[in-house]
This record gives sequence, C-alpha cells and structure tokens, in this order.
Amino acid sequence: MNKFIAFVSLLLALVLAACGGEDKASDENTIKVGASSVPHAEILEEAKPLLKEEGITLEIEQYEDYVLPNDDLANGDLDANYFQHIPYLEQTIEDTGYELDYIDGIHIEPMGAYSKGIKSTKEIPDGTEVIMSNSVSDRGRVLALFEKEGLIKLDKNVKKAEATVDDIVENPKNLKFTPDYDPALLPELYETEENALVVINTNYAIGAELNPTEDALFIEDEKSPYVNVIAVQAEDKDNKALNKLVEVLHSKEIQDYILEKYDGAVVPVGSNE
Repeated sequence: MNKFIAFVSLLLALVLAACGGEDKASDENTIKVGASSVPHAEILEEAKPLLKEEGITLEIEQYEDYVLPNDDLANGDLDANYFQHIPYLEQTIEDTGYELDYIDGIHIEPMGAYSKGIKSTKEIPDGTEVIMSNSVSDRGRVLALFEKEGLIKLDKNVKKAEATVDDIVENPKNLKFTPDYDPALLPELYETEENALVVINTNYAIGAELNPTEDALFIEDEKSPYVNVIAVQAEDKDNKALNKLVEVLHSKEIQDYILEKYDGAVVPVGSNE
C-alpha cells in the first residue's frame, strides 16, 4: 500500500510539473502591453491578428495618462508599453531609477501649436500666452518648435532638447510660456482659451477629433527626433515575443495602416523596405 501511495504521489507530482511547464510556455506567448488609447492602442489592435499568426497573444491595457504605464511596466504588471518618446522615457528613468529600456521606435507624432482665435503666425499678438504640457521632456521640444517657426531664439550653447524658458534669448512677440498643464487637458484649453496658443501632443489632438495636419497653426515635420518606442524592462530587451511585436509593427501592413489611418498626423518609422 505504501509503495502504491508513493507511486501515486510521484505520478501526481509529474503531472503537476508538466502542467506548470505548459502554463509557463503559454505565458511566454502572451504579452500584455500598455498603450495610450489613440493612436497607440489602435495600432496595436491592428497588429493583433498578425501576432496571432506568429503564435503570440497580445493583450492591450489602455491608459489616459503618462505616468502609470511606466509604473506598471516597472512593477511587472505590463510586459511592455507603447505611448512615449525616447526623451520622456529617459527622463522617467532618471527621475525614478526604474530599470527600463526600449527595443525600437515605431512612429513619430508631430507636435503642433493650435489656436481658436489666431489664424496665422503673422497674426500672433504681442504678449500671447503659450499653453504647454507640464512634462519636463516636452519643454525643449516645444521651444525648439517655436524657434524653428522664427518666433523665438534660444541660447545656442544649450541643447534644444534640454532648453527651458530661461534659455530664450530673443522673444520679439513677448510670448508668455506657461508649462503648467496636464497633457490630457490641452485640447479642452484649446476650446476655451481662444486667444492663446496651445501646444498639443498629437495623440490627444486626434482623440479630441482635431486633424493635426489641417488644424494646427504650425507643426513639427517628419524629421522630429521624438520617436515613440516599445519600452520594456531592461532585462526583457531581447525577449523573443516582444521583439516579434516590434517586427510586426515595422511590417508593411502596419506601416501602411498608420499612413492611411492618420493621414500624416502619425508618421511610421523603421520600415523594413
């Protein structure tokens, strides 16, 4: 009897071990990715069936802010996220000490300046308020956009990505830059602050049914260095399933989808062609 019980126990242990192995393999083929609802989650939805063909199940967790996706990635609730550009990721790593990295860039969202009441750069009144995101990594980007438009001049000794309002050396229209607002609130401020310039991230502009290429007073071109990436924990940079996700997002099918869906407001990068 004792031998029989021992045999049954051994058999049960082997069965449980086998089941555990199957669960692990299944987990390795399921990836959970956090994303902003527009355009990131929409692009991931388009990639889902292509990943399924590769034996990978994609779960998408949508976010409406810029903080939680990196928190959840760092604590292991996500396998990757797709919502941010490289300077923002680098700033987050510096501020938090999170061991994060990125696999590759997927697209660029040109940032634009919008106004209900101002119809051209020539019409910008003296002392106009420029409403900006409170994201530190966006400040230099916004100022570089205004410099490119000829509205201000920055200290030539300062890296544009690191520029602040204090680095403005020429401001002929006496523009008042206020970098105090949550990015998600910017489309609402565009609607209410008619005589201001509101600088809006393209994902929020699209979410508010603005057409960046038509509605923006001026906008970054396709040479913007602020490429949106697939961010991962540093230890997962070579993860096969996550790299397959990047490969699919670089495919012609997805890149064509981005071009057709967003009509130039979102620009794909990393094409295999």
